[in-house]
Amino acid sequence: MTVIVSVKINDGVVMAADSAGSMESGQIYAHAHKIANLCEGLPVGVMSTGSGGVGNESVETLLKDLRRRLVGLDPAFRNWRLDPLTYTVEQVATRLRSFLFEEKAALCSDPTSIRLRVCGYSAGCSLAEIWEVNLTNHTCPPPACIMNEKSFGVMWDGQYEALNRLILGVGFDTEAALIRHGVAPQQAAALQKGLVQDLYATLAVPAMPIQDAIDLARFLVETTIGFVRFAVFLPKSVGGAVEIAAITKHEGFRWVQREGSDAVKEDRRC
Repeated sequence: MTVIVSVKINDGVVMAADSAGSMESGQIYAHAHKIANLCEGLPVGVMSTGSGGVGNESVETLLKDLRRRLVGLDPAFRNWRLDPLTYTVEQVATRLRSFLFEEKAALCSDPTSIRLRVCGYSAGCSLAEIWEVNLTNHTCPPPACIMNEKSFGVMWDGQYEALNRLILGVGFDTEAALIRHGVAPQQAAALQKGLVQDLYATLAVPAMPIQDAIDLARFLVETTIGFVRFAVFLPKSVGGAVEIAAITKHEGFRWVQREGSDAVKEDRRC
């Protein structure tokens, strides 16, 4: 489990994540990297939640393998190179799906559950987009646009509970709690939906400066980390350092916060 957060505004999109990596054995490590620059020099990034890898290959390494193709460094896949003048975020998401699902997951007998969010700007566009690639067991539908150029706001995934309560005003167990307190089962879902409409907390507006979006993304990840730490009913699978990247039209992809300066330098070289 993990937490990933995106904040999309007029000036760009901010991506933030914790760095806890949970293994199937139950072991949790504190130095997983869940955000990557998919093509150096282009305003496109990706973040992941779910399984830490496919078979014996980690998501971090796989994304670097894909990056070699997208920048034209893999001789066997020259046609995968992104043209800076014509590429689209949808095209990036489609190639990400093809690489991880059709090439890698298809050769792995164990089921893989990974959700990836591709954030950034298509060539020539003024506003960012967010696309999702969702590998669930042995299936993976085509990439879906979950925030187009005209959509703005906060999205989160992974460990939902803290931010569901903070932003939506309801928790995972709200519908069941309503039923326990006498609400008819056929009415509980509609009541929960109404509560979300009434209690939803707007934390981001399109015109907010990029630095405020960065501060908000950091706050939301840190809040989730603290909530999971103290909530006795949740597994301690969120934590570690907070990673943050910002993508803007003119500055492109840039790291705002990442564990260790050497790690940042290494990532920019790859």
